Amino acid sequence: MRAMTVPEPGGPDALVWSEVPDPEPGPGEVVVDVRASAVNRADLLQRQGHYPPPPGAPAYPGLECSGVISAIGPDVAGWEVGREVCALLAGGGYAERVAVPAGQLLPVPAGVDLVDAAALPEVACTVWSNVVQVARLGRGETLLLHGGGSGIGTFAIQLAVALGATVAVTARAAKHERLRELGAAHTIDYREQDFVEEVRRVTGGRGADVILDIMGAAYLPRNVAALATGGRLVVIGMQGGRKGELDLGALLAKRGTIAATALRSRPLEEKAEIVRGVREQVWPLVESGAVRPVVDRRVPMTEAARAHRLVESNDHVGKVLLTTG
Repeated sequence: MRAMTVPEPGGPDALVWSEVPDPEPGPGEVVVDVRASAVNRADLLQRQGHYPPPPGAPAYPGLECSGVISAIGPDVAGWEVGREVCALLAGGGYAERVAVPAGQLLPVPAGVDLVDAAALPEVACTVWSNVVQVARLGRGETLLLHGGGSGIGTFAIQLAVALGATVAVTARAAKHERLRELGAAHTIDYREQDFVEEVRRVTGGRGADVILDIMGAAYLPRNVAALATGGRLVVIGMQGGRKGELDLGALLAKRGTIAATALRSRPLEEKAEIVRGVREQVWPLVESGAVRPVVDRRVPMTEAARAHRLVESNDHVGKVLLTTG
């Protein structure tokens, strides 16, 4: 089969469409013939040599896919050859086929196109595990999302609204209208506005109950300042650096909490538990239309370099998909 390999770390042109060995399903695994994958920030970091895949994962990028089961290994129940699925991956989605632990499979939600389903697994699992399981976002609370135009941001807006929360987002001004269409009540231009002041203004001085942050160090002091009393800050990215200064006095005064999580490196059992939660609690919202995949565009997988440049430019809204057909 063919896959998008990275012989040497570098820019988008480091991606090379190459012949690689066909995957074989091990115990508890299935092989999926990939119809689409999606570009995630982690893929860009892996291409640059900064985020190697965990042990046992394929060497090429791709944290999610959609497709059709073509082979089933030992000790797999509840799935059959020919079933349309989407899947959370530790790597290997940029390929014609990929082996997937059965616990990380999801059925394609009713009403969702098979290709578009590739936009769902990573964002659904990330948002569910962090906003709901870790931060315990509740009805009537306010969620502040950084990077509202990303795949995670566009999904989190919809899920939070479906759960009865009010959503504020930071994003480029050009994206604000689309994010309001998805349900964001407040849009903040991070280039021109102070998000701390804006969040305080729209919450009557109270602040955000939950903040989902992709920036890390660069936003740490201001995120704490933007928290409501009892607020929860969850850090899932470090686009603004790894090391920041934390004023513990400010955090104590807010009785706030900070959590930092990663999905890719979790044990299979934890990923399977998250996937079960998504299937039980989030998929009904997708099938009802309350939450939908947001796809900026589809790009042939052979043109993955172009897709990476687009994501690096930050000009997209939602997910950029890579298609095999």
